[in-house]
Amino acid sequence: MLPDEFLARLQNHTTSFAKAVATNEGEWIIKGFIDIYRRIYTISVDTKITSKVLELLLFPMFVEFAKSNGLRIELSPHQNFYPDLTFIHDDSGRKFAVDIKSTYRIDGANVNGMTLGAFTGYFRKRDSNKNTHTLTGNIRVSSSWASCIRKTLTL
Repeated sequence: MLPDEFLARLQNHTTSFAKAVATNEGEWIIKGFIDIYRRIYTISVDTKITSKVLELLLFPMFVEFAKSNGLRIELSPHQNFYPDLTFIHDDSGRKFAVDIKSTYRIDGANVNGMTLGAFTGYFRKRDSNKNTHTLTGNIRVSSSWASCIRKTLTL
């Protein structure tokens, strides 16, 4: 599998992501957390919390994507390492990095900016392996990379 094919397949698969996190009416399926004493805590708008909830809800969708496309997934060994997910093609051994990012909408057409964390550091200093996992050599980022991010943010 080549990078452009991986990207196209992943973009196509993201059309199913909304059903993993929201009802048909657009309501989040997760409303909060419950502790062992059955106290309920609503989810705040803190992006760290909502990002983690999204990751947890979407992970089975990434597993499904991997299985249906002859890929296996390696998870980042640490929270602040790039990438969050490494997909490895079974036949070729080629690796594809997926870093999960989230932001919020400013209005119907625009989203707020986002930080790129370890991703930014990796692409600024390619010879460093600080906060990176499983990726070696040169990585080509196509112009469609930004398109993939924009598409996944439309949940």
